Amino acid sequence: MTALTDALADPRPSVRLRAVMTAGTEPTPDDLDVLVERCAVEPDLQVREMLTWALVRLPADIVVPRLVTQLDRQEAQARSQALHTLSKIRDASVYPAVVELVGDPDPGVERTAWRAAAVLAPEDERPALARRLALALGTGDRDRRLALSRAMVALGEDVVTPVLATAAERRDAAVRAHAEETGRLLHDPDAGSALALERARREMALGRSKRASG
Repeated sequence: MTALTDALADPRPSVRLRAVMTAGTEPTPDDLDVLVERCAVEPDLQVREMLTWALVRLPADIVVPRLVTQLDRQEAQARSQALHTLSKIRDASVYPAVVELVGDPDPGVERTAWRAAAVLAPEDERPALARRLALALGTGDRDRRLALSRAMVALGEDVVTPVLATAAERRDAAVRAHAEETGRLLHDPDAGSALALERARREMALGRSKRASG
């Protein structure tokens, strides 16, 4: 075992965090496998973010292929963390592998794949990605909807506007409402928090109404 391996097995998050910070400050390819493997099991969010930082500090030509292999892992966290790190490296060549996870059965992986795909999509792939993401409009809870809206907005106004216009013509009221919310976010990036709060209030009011009628 290496010193890094030992430190990452420590039950104290502070110890693991310092170990990863050291690895990133003095990056060496020898740590690559240890860092990647830890991404799949690390329970602390701050340590996971530091793992991403440390991996980004290593040469992309050795890190990217290693991360792509993680996209096929059974563990959802391994897939999610690999997607997150790939989005930070911004190597568009991995887009075909990343977009395959846009429909991942794990909700967390799916949301991360939306963000990563939006970041990595080449210009000529963006319209198709916007249409694919639009298929999920109107589904899920408010966090899922906001995550989808933000991913679509990241594709750019020229790409997203016609897709939202098409969605606004759908019969499904939830799809139309979500398309409208995404349009608001497109023109006001600070509206995300307001949209989440507004939706939460509506859901609370609906819950009270159902209890009263029941």
